[in-house]
Amino acid sequence: MRMIGRTELPLKSRQLARGGQSTILKEDYRLSELESSMANSVARDSVSAVRRAHAKAPVHVRLFGDRIFNAVTFILAIFILALLFGLAIALIVSSFPAIRAFGLHFFVSSTWDPVADQYGALPFIYGTFVSSFLALLIAVPLSLGVALCLSEMAPDWLGHRLGFLVDLLAAIPSVVYGLWAVFVMGPWIRDYLEPPLQHWFGFLPFFQGPKVSVGMLSAGVVLAIMIIPYISSVCTDVFRVVPHTQREAALALGATQWEMVKTAVIPYGMTGVIGAIILGLGRALGETIAVAMVIGNSAEISASLFKPAATLASVIANEFAEATSDMYVAALIELGLVLLILGIALNVVARALVLGVQQRRYHEVGK
Repeated sequence: MRMIGRTELPLKSRQLARGGQSTILKEDYRLSELESSMANSVARDSVSAVRRAHAKAPVHVRLFGDRIFNAVTFILAIFILALLFGLAIALIVSSFPAIRAFGLHFFVSSTWDPVADQYGALPFIYGTFVSSFLALLIAVPLSLGVALCLSEMAPDWLGHRLGFLVDLLAAIPSVVYGLWAVFVMGPWIRDYLEPPLQHWFGFLPFFQGPKVSVGMLSAGVVLAIMIIPYISSVCTDVFRVVPHTQREAALALGATQWEMVKTAVIPYGMTGVIGAIILGLGRALGETIAVAMVIGNSAEISASLFKPAATLASVIANEFAEATSDMYVAALIELGLVLLILGIALNVVARALVLGVQQRRYHEVGK
């Protein structure tokens, strides 16, 4: 009996010790909860005090910063519009002698004779449109291929590095492109590209005439190389923001990678693709130095891509320093006005195309 009593006594003491420890832990937990609730209440009181102090401030004091911000942004927006209108008015005033002398006949006449003071912009408008269209015809498929490769095919570590190298092409000055086109690309096109084109497609008027290193074809190719970085960079960013759920849904339905790109990626980013193409077209329309160095600068309209031609920007750059009469200067400034009108019309058409694609997408989603 004595042995049993001795063993029960330590057991009871240990049980009492354990109960005391659990009680202490519970008290500590309650104290921590109390401290956290007090801290939260203090934080809420401080936030509410700040809100009450802000609410007590006069209304005109709180709205003063908003009024300054609105006024500054409004002034900046008006300044951009005033700059555009001021540029247009300056061009109109400076070219008014040519506008008064030739009228609308200036846009349809192909005569450019500084000696007789007879001027017409049709050859340069034609050269601008043809060279830009040829550049888009070459650059758009290549840019889309580069964008799809960087965003869909290549791994991330390689895609970003290649994208950086493609973007570097946009940093090369135009005169460097022009020199390279004069000494390298132009002779290569004359010796290796124009002969097979004339041999296989010589029955078409586009590939007839003498083979020279300067002409419409050389200008179109160098323009295509110059606008590829702009179109590919924008298209790459557009394709990368396409939700992954679009791709996963197409692949889950059994589509191949090409079918996934065709059905899920390109339609979703079509608005951005159109914007990128219009951006490249605007860059091609306004390019000056590189085109002036390789296009040949001939005020003639010819269907052949091998023959020299001229654009609005190239004739202004080449002849403005040599203009001797007031009418000559006014005619060149009117060419600049025509180029400005083309740029504005291009932006309007681009906005209409983007809105049309967006509305078509909304109608398809609604159905």
